[in-house]
Amino acid sequence: MPARSSRPRVAIFGPHPLLTVTVEARPDGRDEIHFHAGGQGVWVARMVAELGAEPVLCSFAGGESGALLRTLLATLPGELRLVETAAGNGSYVIDRRGGERKAVAQALAGAPSRHELDDLFSITVAAALTSRALVVCNGFPPEVLPDAIYGALVADVRANGVPVLADLSSPRLDSALTGRPDLVKINDWELAGWVAGPVSEPEQLRAAARRLLEAGAGTAIITRAERPALAITPERELEVVPPAFARGAREGCGDSMMGALAAAVARGLDWEDALRLGAAAGAVNFLRRGLGTGARPAIEELRERVELRPA
Repeated sequence: MPARSSRPRVAIFGPHPLLTVTVEARPDGRDEIHFHAGGQGVWVARMVAELGAEPVLCSFAGGESGALLRTLLATLPGELRLVETAAGNGSYVIDRRGGERKAVAQALAGAPSRHELDDLFSITVAAALTSRALVVCNGFPPEVLPDAIYGALVADVRANGVPVLADLSSPRLDSALTGRPDLVKINDWELAGWVAGPVSEPEQLRAAARRLLEAGAGTAIITRAERPALAITPERELEVVPPAFARGAREGCGDSMMGALAAAVARGLDWEDALRLGAAAGAVNFLRRGLGTGARPAIEELRERVELRPA
């Protein structure tokens, strides 16, 4: 049995890793094809590890795509806890030879059986109770998991004194809020969907964020693409302003931010340091077009350029 890392652990409920195939253009004009493990849980785990914590990724793996994914997931840092499923994992093919991400094909994961779902729930709770934080991610596609699992997972883990961070869209968010997660991170268009109304104006955004707190979130962070994020607690409202960059890609920036926030919680950083680290991780991911990637030295350096100001 391998020795356990001395780094603080972060459990991650990332039910559906993806097999990703990306076609790139080489400088000599020939094609180059890359195979990676992807998806929200994977990208969060990658950033958790980069920033000094030990991820424990709890996921499904099944079918032909799952067999390939097992090999790719084994290269990730941290611990891997997989539940074998009869249904296959999702996968997609991206063409980046023209410089932009162009979707070529996509296959979605099938629904797990009740026993498979029970197994994933139990191994996630067990992992969380030996960790300093749990991150709860969406399924993909989200509708293949029952919404109730999110509220039960948050409630059971928090009842044992472990902080829970949720990065979910509605209606999974509604379920998670019944368990009272310590932190909810959501983007502005997902928030607009949750409140069924606009959040484009500052007071609309703040009112919607306060509704998240009233519904059960301990704190909330609302990201807004290139605009400053809003971080709100019952006592404070802050704008989080990272360095501005003109060129990059947004895919994975939110997952990088969540991974950094979870690592900060596990390492015992205070609220403002966690916000700065999260914003810096998202900014580095943007520069790399990186899907949960970024080097710790660059993130630590950019952290000093993140401004926190009253909302």
